Amino acid sequence: MILPPRSATANDEIDWYSFLARPRLASPTAVFLTSLLDACILVTGAGGSIGSTLSLRLASLRPRKLILLDASEQALFRLESCLAGLAGMTAKPITILGSVNDSALLGEVFAQHAPQIVFHAAAYKHVALLESHPLAAIQNNALGTQSLIECARNHGPVRIILLSTDKAVAPISILGASKRIAELVTLANGGTVLRLCNVLGTEGSVVETFRHQIAAGGPVTIAHPDAERYFITCTEAVDLLLTCSVEARLGALFVAAVQRPHRVQALAEFLISHDSNAASLPIKCSGLRTGDKLREDLWSANEQPGTANAQGLVELRYPQMLLPDCVEKIAHLHSATNNRDLPRALEILQQLVPDYTPSTTVLALARQNQTQQVCLSDPS
Repeated sequence: MILPPRSATANDEIDWYSFLARPRLASPTAVFLTSLLDACILVTGAGGSIGSTLSLRLASLRPRKLILLDASEQALFRLESCLAGLAGMTAKPITILGSVNDSALLGEVFAQHAPQIVFHAAAYKHVALLESHPLAAIQNNALGTQSLIECARNHGPVRIILLSTDKAVAPISILGASKRIAELVTLANGGTVLRLCNVLGTEGSVVETFRHQIAAGGPVTIAHPDAERYFITCTEAVDLLLTCSVEARLGALFVAAVQRPHRVQALAEFLISHDSNAASLPIKCSGLRTGDKLREDLWSANEQPGTANAQGLVELRYPQMLLPDCVEKIAHLHSATNNRDLPRALEILQQLVPDYTPSTTVLALARQNQTQQVCLSDPS
């Protein structure tokens, strides 16, 4: 039995563009992607919603070698099952169970396979959950990216394309702050960053939550009636990643060329209207979760957008962080995280991301951690 990728589950029948009220962003042609055919490509987070869609798309292009890395056994198993159903592949993709935080494993992967292009999609992404686990977010999203880039630099030349999020703009969540550091590290090392907005229908997304609530008979819960988000589809996200891997110059920061945000309540109403059994379901407000904003932005005050290109990308001009400064601060962040010293980690985090505003949840954890550190240093 071939299991569908999680990103496609229960979403194929939805016409997202009728909700978005815009045409689909441009898709790269097979000719445009020709340069990928002779490449050895590594995808991290290959079993996730976007990662699995990207991996299947790359496999269909039949590159010279395709390496798929994921830390989730179940996600990798699902992806292998999907790949088994693809016909005509010249070389079977190589799946690897492991984390980007495992430097020894990454060294083996780069030494054995010499990837030339890396799509870095591995990340923790659940906003509210990560507020209670800030060190894990920093370790995986920020320091994992640093480990990957260091390994790539030692085996170069390697082209890195980082999948980021609009939550990295003036972040109020540890997710956003950790992803902003991942952006800084990638850009400082000449990599390319694609900063995505909300991707419709991915696992753990608001669409999945709404559909579960609708199937259960309601109510459908939203955080706030005025909450807004920018949205794209998973297919568009993959198209943009592929375009970045071929055309983008090194050290470029991109966002999707989406013109306007949509109210999350409108998305809930759209999904309710497409379920014949849910026409009268109530919508209730639960309040914003810790780390959530009322509205997201695609770029910060010190970033300037250019004109959208034909491929649906907008390049942002940004202040460059010098590599030595980045390396020094990341080393301090690594030490603080390894020592489980959250107050020190937050201090360095705010040096790297000055517009980060920690939540009361994270600050309370930092105070608790500081008290524990004092007790451990003075057992009397």
